[in-house]
Amino acid sequence: MSKYKCFIILFIVCFAGAYLAGKLLAEEERHSASKEPPAALESYPDMVLIPAGEFTMGDNTRYNWTFMLAYNIYDGPEHVVYLDVYYIDKYEVTNEQYKKFVDETGYRRPSCWNDARFNRSNQPVVGVDWDDAVAYAKWAGKRLPTEAEWEKAARGTDKRLWPWGNKFDKAKCNVWESGEAGLRETKPVGSYENGKSPYGCYDMAGNAWEWCADSYDQNYYCVSPSKNPQGPETGQQRVLRGGGLLYFGHYARCAARYRVPPYAQSPQIGFRCAKTPEK
Repeated sequence: MSKYKCFIILFIVCFAGAYLAGKLLAEEERHSASKEPPAALESYPDMVLIPAGEFTMGDNTRYNWTFMLAYNIYDGPEHVVYLDVYYIDKYEVTNEQYKKFVDETGYRRPSCWNDARFNRSNQPVVGVDWDDAVAYAKWAGKRLPTEAEWEKAARGTDKRLWPWGNKFDKAKCNVWESGEAGLRETKPVGSYENGKSPYGCYDMAGNAWEWCADSYDQNYYCVSPSKNPQGPETGQQRVLRGGGLLYFGHYARCAARYRVPPYAQSPQIGFRCAKTPEK
């Protein structure tokens, strides 16, 4: 066989190989593109997805406060907590949302609906006790957040003191220091754009205290599990978080804990909901 024929055969073999390889590669890419992506977590209107992971819960600082009630002098010890992924409401539950629940179920009306300072449709519903909040959450297909879930949503993973950072700013929340002289009232939810948390949650400092699912125990942090703590099994009081319009900014710190009996109905107490993603 002449060198010329060998060259022709070699060229044909190489060309055929390249052609087949190209077709195989194209077929593989087409097949890969046709594969459905992994199922994404369902999104819910006005809820924020908080990713799974660790954060630092609590505050080791011992505050030297000698006036009013001696609450929130110590909110420690600091401890690392791991939480599974969850959703939490971007805003506090409003009067408008709660009215839909009342209209559909015949549930009792909050006492604060008779007070013009608290009954506008876009204000947080207040004057509801713990059972009221639980009933609404169940109706909405949600639940109350645990104390740990609430704190992570408020402060993120960098141990910040307030949802916006480590320096108190009365212009970023509705607390005692930020109120004008005269009539004090809750603000419409989402009023403080610069006061939202790292995850985009509004009003987690001030406006209204928020019910959490947990019973309260001052020493719970010393014995709580490091993964998905649910609070003490029993207790006479329930946890509140976030501070209120008639409380100082100190109480609106992300780590600040408060507690009241579950039957408490106050114009300073509202709530937001959480939800566990469906698997």
